Amino acid sequence: MHKSKAGLTLLLFILVLSLYSCSKKPDGDKNTNSNARQTEDATPEKQRPLTAMAPEIEAELEAQRDSNKRIARNVYFGDTHVHTGWSVDAGLDGAILTPDDAYRFALGETVTSNSGLKAKLSRPYDWFMITDHSDGMGVISEIIDGNPEMMSNATLKKWHEALISGSEEATNEAKSEVIVLQSEGKLPDQVMDPKWMKSAWEKTVEAAEKYYKPGEFSTFIAFEWTVNADGGDNLHRNIIFRDGADHTKTLLPLTTFDTENPVKLWEWMKAYEDKTGGRVLAIPHNGNMSNGRMFIERQFDGSELTPEWAQMRARYEPLYELVQVKGQSESHPALSPEDEFANWDLWDRGNLILKPKPPGALQYEYWREALKSGLRLEEKLGTNPFVLGANAATDTHTGLSTPDQDNFFGKFKTLEPSNKERWAFPLLKGVGGEYFGWEQAASGVTGVWANENTREAIWDAMYRKETFATTGPRISIRFFGGYDYNNEDIHGDLVANGYKKGVPMGGKLPQASEGEAPTFLIAALKDPEGANLDRIQIIKGWLDSSGLTREKIFNVKWSGSRKLDTEGKLPPVGTTVDMKTAEYTNSIGSPQLIAVFKDPDFNPKERAVYYLRALEIPTPRWTLFDKVRFGIEMDEKVPLTQQGRAFSSPIWYSP
Repeated sequence: MHKSKAGLTLLLFILVLSLYSCSKKPDGDKNTNSNARQTEDATPEKQRPLTAMAPEIEAELEAQRDSNKRIARNVYFGDTHVHTGWSVDAGLDGAILTPDDAYRFALGETVTSNSGLKAKLSRPYDWFMITDHSDGMGVISEIIDGNPEMMSNATLKKWHEALISGSEEATNEAKSEVIVLQSEGKLPDQVMDPKWMKSAWEKTVEAAEKYYKPGEFSTFIAFEWTVNADGGDNLHRNIIFRDGADHTKTLLPLTTFDTENPVKLWEWMKAYEDKTGGRVLAIPHNGNMSNGRMFIERQFDGSELTPEWAQMRARYEPLYELVQVKGQSESHPALSPEDEFANWDLWDRGNLILKPKPPGALQYEYWREALKSGLRLEEKLGTNPFVLGANAATDTHTGLSTPDQDNFFGKFKTLEPSNKERWAFPLLKGVGGEYFGWEQAASGVTGVWANENTREAIWDAMYRKETFATTGPRISIRFFGGYDYNNEDIHGDLVANGYKKGVPMGGKLPQASEGEAPTFLIAALKDPEGANLDRIQIIKGWLDSSGLTREKIFNVKWSGSRKLDTEGKLPPVGTTVDMKTAEYTNSIGSPQLIAVFKDPDFNPKERAVYYLRALEIPTPRWTLFDKVRFGIEMDEKVPLTQQGRAFSSPIWYSP
């Protein structure tokens, strides 16, 4: 949204907080305790600085934390993961939109989609970036145009013929084939030649600079480094620069043809910073399709983890993409069986080419497990390598970032709503099967709390992890941790009190004094154009005294007069979704939920990590909108409703 709307959202948030102080508190201000699950061995140890190898950066973050006491930051929403027709897989599927088209769409302009439909966002973004794949950057236009050098290869000629045939089945096959070949390291030599990249990268940089309007709309220069190791193990990262064309235009993005080793990526990023004085970060995503590689506790080459490895990962990867079109990577019911909200948007049948998962893979694929494992690894390595804030994005391959359920344009051109049977259309084919259109998730959006809408301020917010992820709705959440919060902080200036007396999401709690326990100041406001809220929860992970990682979910505040059952569970909020019309009402739920919560089980000798999860009431999923619009029948296994949600970056405690 534009700056004026961002200001309106903040005004509504403050207004609601003010009104809340004069109203009756909702019933049900209680906590629920789930059974803790034992996982890994470890012993607590005092935490070292998160950026131990770079004290100047730690000092910068400390200065930003100090400024929290003086600055009331605004919320700005954006997408960190967008592909246009310039990415090879998107182009082979028939996408023709350019970075210019994608930026205009993000600004709220009407554009013509890849399949010829008119497309427009209901609300523009505040900030945005294009992350086309570095692998094969600049190649797709040469294939489409029939460049003789490309046509000398039989595979590339076949792709060219598929593209000009107009057949969606043929282009879909070509897209799936390029993903498999890239995963297996068998792409034609012409695709891997870096000479095609220079012009495409320069144009990508120029587009970001063209649409950057400080104070109104911030763009970022970025690309995706797309590692599909050992036949499809997804280790992708989006690489995002804080800098402009003066620093970035002369470089060429790193490709997986150069290296697939994340350590080499971090070294490349450090070399860029050392050479230019600029800044860059990476956001990993889709650990759920890594077949146990994203958070595995050894290096890419199989060697032991080292303190230097942990420091590099903590420095260059401050965020993790929890939700996107290829499912969620927050948690899994097999890992968190007591979490009734873990079983949603699961893509867990294999890696990117659907090679089945090896035994034990799941525990190294999900954010919550990584947060807990990081507490244990810190003892061994001296630095927690998985200090990961919350990020969400779409990973669209159409140039159209559409996280709203009623306006979802799919991941690929062949899955735009012009395809009325897209729910059953093959989305991704691989060696072990396929995913279908209905399995796409219309996710997600990242919110950042920043001083202003500029490239530098928003990048800084990402780096210090003052971010939250949503599945698409523009829910606003605040999450502060300290030792002195009380109910009076709710009724005063909640935000000012939050910064003054503690740390925001992404922060580290100081060591507890005797008798103290972490207390959290929490506020969640519904999307002004969306659904009411069901509940807010705190998810806690910790290392117990025997060295096992555990977790517990606390229901902190909820709507209505529901009571906990004998097992400590909260009854469902209910539903107002009309399955015949794809409509719902806000006659249940609450527009805002605010609370102070004190950890009742705190042990000051045990490391812990906490994050906030807010859930909406049930709403129609994009599949229900398609079902109603097109009058089609869908298989019973297709989900038609969902509960939108938001996740804060964590707050950490170390003795």
